[in-house]
Amino acid sequence: MIWILLAVILAVGEVMTLSFFLAPFAAGALLGAAAELAGAGSIVALIVFLVSSGLFLGFVRPIARRHLHTPAQIRTGTAALVGKTAVVTERIGDGLGAVKLDGELWTARPYVEGDVIEAGRQVHVVEIQGATALVADNE
Repeated sequence: MIWILLAVILAVGEVMTLSFFLAPFAAGALLGAAAELAGAGSIVALIVFLVSSGLFLGFVRPIARRHLHTPAQIRTGTAALVGKTAVVTERIGDGLGAVKLDGELWTARPYVEGDVIEAGRQVHVVEIQGATALVADNE
């Protein structure tokens, strides 16, 4: 009964800290309880607890920590278009113009108010607002 109580206390501590440090010891305490329930005795249960906790800590914790530090998700949708180069297909000036971006035609306007970008120029996509690309000249 003490092993199970110890496992519960360690599991609650793990939930509170989320460091994946106490979880291997909680699993070891459960294995210690199983060993004692099987009639192995307190000394053997203690050895099972120590050995299994050490193995879990040494092998499982590094894997779990790696999963906690995974890189940010890859940008998708319109966010993936920001930073790309486009070609102006229709003069961008006072009103809306157009650019060819990733093989598709997009309405575009200058990122800097008042800029005029002629057709044929390469531009840099600074932002996407709705279905309009805000672009800056590559000069």
